[in-house]
Amino acid sequence: MFWRMLQGALVRQRRRMFMMALTIALGVSLTTAMLNVMLDVGDKVNRELKTYGANIMVTPRAASVVKDLYGVEAAGGGNQYLQEADVGKIKTIFWAHNIVTFAPSLAAEAVTPDGQPVTVVGTWFEHYLPLPTGETAVTGIKALKPWWQVEGNWVDDADGQAAMVGSLLAGKLGLRPGDTLAVRLGDGRQPGRFRVAGLFDSGGAEDMQVFIPLKTVQQALHLEGKVGKVEVSALTTPENELARRAAQNPQNLSVAEWETWYCTAYVSAIAYQIEEVVGGARAKPVRQVAESEGAILQKIQLLMLLITVLSLAGSALGISNLLTASIMERSKEIGLLKALGATDGAVALLVLAETLAAGTAGGIAGYFAGLGFAQIIGWSVFGAAVAAKGMVIPLVMVLVALVTLAGSLPAMRMLLVLRPAEVLHGR
Repeated sequence: MFWRMLQGALVRQRRRMFMMALTIALGVSLTTAMLNVMLDVGDKVNRELKTYGANIMVTPRAASVVKDLYGVEAAGGGNQYLQEADVGKIKTIFWAHNIVTFAPSLAAEAVTPDGQPVTVVGTWFEHYLPLPTGETAVTGIKALKPWWQVEGNWVDDADGQAAMVGSLLAGKLGLRPGDTLAVRLGDGRQPGRFRVAGLFDSGGAEDMQVFIPLKTVQQALHLEGKVGKVEVSALTTPENELARRAAQNPQNLSVAEWETWYCTAYVSAIAYQIEEVVGGARAKPVRQVAESEGAILQKIQLLMLLITVLSLAGSALGISNLLTASIMERSKEIGLLKALGATDGAVALLVLAETLAAGTAGGIAGYFAGLGFAQIIGWSVFGAAVAAKGMVIPLVMVLVALVTLAGSLPAMRMLLVLRPAEVLHGR
């Protein structure tokens, strides 16, 4: 009898049930989209933020100690350089796949023939690096600094006579792409002549510098196989209290805390692992970049969570209004059921079953619509698909049940206080 009454009620109230299912579907679709994007947005946002440069700086440990103690850069020395052969080991750490790109550099002071001081930086532009794992990584400042506005061409690492000149320095020296720049580098008596392959505008101190292939600077300074520092861009997890404690001293952590920290992609954990594989290195997070990434990601996730909560609240209000109107229209029918002996619990169960049936249909339709919305968001915002997270399914099921029940409470209260004698007599 119960199922026949339920079926009859669904048929008679099909338009209202459809509106209720549609209300839930709209809320669930937005919820599904936001949850999938929120759970998948971390790496995508981090990759977008990688366009703002390196978040880890690797320097020689001896030079880093001098700078930490006295606040000045140490003078060059044989024990204050990193080995170029160790740079590739950065891609062998536990979080190797989180290392997006990196670029070593070696800076030198040079002068033009007319005595103008110039900072020349040797680096990798687009370097194909064989890794100890047998793989090949493409690294260099072309990938590390994609925001540079380049006029002309990037330098080929194999072309030792090509250079890229910062926009401010180029304006000061009157250089254009294709011109020749003469600088005296190292102990050479005759100035080296470099073809200006391109000009770049970085918006920073690099605009007063000249960039040439790393090997050229190493040869000029007789520092073959040496680099001054390595800039690393890595995908990281926003830091918490554990990460901040570990950054001060990992040895103060318990074994369980240390394992959790080491196996999480905190910027401090990645920096620690780089120090483990690169001999004589000190890896320090670039705090203004790392902290900004974490703050932006947390704000984006909070925004998505708020949108999810508001959409569910809207669905609950819609269900409440529709169900209350339905109870008012069916008051005589419900009063008759009570007069014939139906208990308040039985009538409430019938109405709740109708609502849950509409909610289930709307939830299923809303889930698949939400997956489509998530893909639209992923491709339009991040240029990549958003992975469907399995954990969203049980979350959506629980949320549909909670929203349906929450929206039903005002109508259930009205139903319980309904008096059969009053409604059957038209009062």
